[in-house]
Amino acid sequence: MIPFTTVEAAETSLGRAMTWAEALWFRYSRSTPDYCLCFQSFLILFAAYTLAPLPLTLLELCAPSKMTPPYKVQSKVRLSPVAFLRCYKDTAIVLLLLTFGPLQLVAYAALKVSGMRTGLPLPSAGEVAAQLVVYMLMEDYLGYWFHRFLHSEWIYDNIHYVHHEFRAPMGFAAAHAHWFESLVLGFAAFISIFAVPCHMITCWLWFAIRGIAGVEIHCGFNLPFSPTKLIPFYGGAEFHDYHHHCGGKWNHSNLAPLFTFCDYIYGTHSVYRNQNSSIVKPKDTANINLGKEVGGSKSWKEG
Repeated sequence: MIPFTTVEAAETSLGRAMTWAEALWFRYSRSTPDYCLCFQSFLILFAAYTLAPLPLTLLELCAPSKMTPPYKVQSKVRLSPVAFLRCYKDTAIVLLLLTFGPLQLVAYAALKVSGMRTGLPLPSAGEVAAQLVVYMLMEDYLGYWFHRFLHSEWIYDNIHYVHHEFRAPMGFAAAHAHWFESLVLGFAAFISIFAVPCHMITCWLWFAIRGIAGVEIHCGFNLPFSPTKLIPFYGGAEFHDYHHHCGGKWNHSNLAPLFTFCDYIYGTHSVYRNQNSSIVKPKDTANINLGKEVGGSKSWKEG
């Protein structure tokens, strides 16, 4: 909570006039306890997982049955309204239970200990950008190794199989996972903020970016006009879609959550790179989202 009740007191402490952004933040947060601001981080993440998938979900559901939605990766696979609804319902339950449960209890105390700021002055645009880059790189590296761990035999059979239920993923499947997996992967995104403390606004931006990026790589559409195409080494929907399509506990391909360099460095990109000769094709579209093993030789995008 900002320790000032008036603009004059805040500007006296700053030694200058507030910027428009600082004035907006002052009005919004001056009477809001820090733990409430922290809780809003999880609301932002939940909103990202709920709202970001909607445009492409509506495109797929509203497209005529004989028409392939443009830019869809697995072009012959159409998901039913029931599949979308069930995926979102299961995801929302897990997210809400974690948000109102252990994450909320631990996150506020951890962030305060780490040095999270909520007052004035606000960070500069350069500071925010630098911290977001660090968070993305840290989360990608930790997420890669956590994901490899999730593909170990017992962990996959008892936990990670939930996330791989949808062999042709959708945006809502970004957070469709066993509650333990959500905690583990959430830790990868959270620990970066703990290691490199930031302002609460930067935390909000990071949660929003991470949620939207997770939705994009699971959306099932390789959009050529996506701004992420400009980011070096960014994996994107097609890269991660291949990981879901192959499925299975022994599928150690395309594991990194955001970028591609970990897969290239540790050799887990080779099957994807040679997909024309090494990939599998589903026997039929019904099997794709039932977690069944598949076989064949045509391109995975034709399945």
